[in-house]
Amino acid sequence: MKRVLIIEDDKEISDLLEIHLKDLECSIDKVYDGISGLQNAKSNSFDLIILDVMLPKMDGFEVCREIRKAELKTPILMLTSKSEETDKVLGLEFGADDYLTKPFSLREFIARVKAIFRRVNEFSGSGTEKKKLVFDALVIDLDKRRVFLNNETVDLTPKEFDLLFLMASHPGKIYTRENLLNLIWGTQYSGYEHTVNSHINRLRNKIEKDISDPKYIITSWGVGYRFNDQI
Repeated sequence: MKRVLIIEDDKEISDLLEIHLKDLECSIDKVYDGISGLQNAKSNSFDLIILDVMLPKMDGFEVCREIRKAELKTPILMLTSKSEETDKVLGLEFGADDYLTKPFSLREFIARVKAIFRRVNEFSGSGTEKKKLVFDALVIDLDKRRVFLNNETVDLTPKEFDLLFLMASHPGKIYTRENLLNLIWGTQYSGYEHTVNSHINRLRNKIEKDISDPKYIITSWGVGYRFNDQI
């Protein structure tokens, strides 16, 4: 059974989401302000966090950022009544896995939740053998979702890990920014390719000795990115 934390100050919406998540055989915890939500996220283990942006005491963007600063890998689905592109970009940049703008249909909400669970299963090795990829000093452990460089732990966000593991699983394969966006974030984010660029840049800063001459993540100019197949 999946355990879901709902951080939503509108109790009617929170109750409605709870009903439909229980239909997916999820157990639900509910809180109604940002500080309580952050405390619950840090002190408990969840499979998904539903996070409203407009919250009392601490807004959802700050909650999301603090969750990721605490190195929690829990998937986050953000909800907001705002529809500006900048808000969607902020949510993605702070580490959200998906984003829904109110009002939304419950059918779409459930579809997004299922997609998140499906992506997590795909990247956790569910139903497959445990995987560990080794490229010289770089080790990517899928089972533990951890990365090591020169025997030191590299702290990656969930999306940074997913990007690295996807490309490292297929060395030499060129991924366009649109490919990566669709595979890691989902098709609903078509047009947000700059989010991929910023994640790749942060990932390089963490694993490359010289970002001007990267060893692992290579830019295929005019096309996209590939993981070096000559290591």
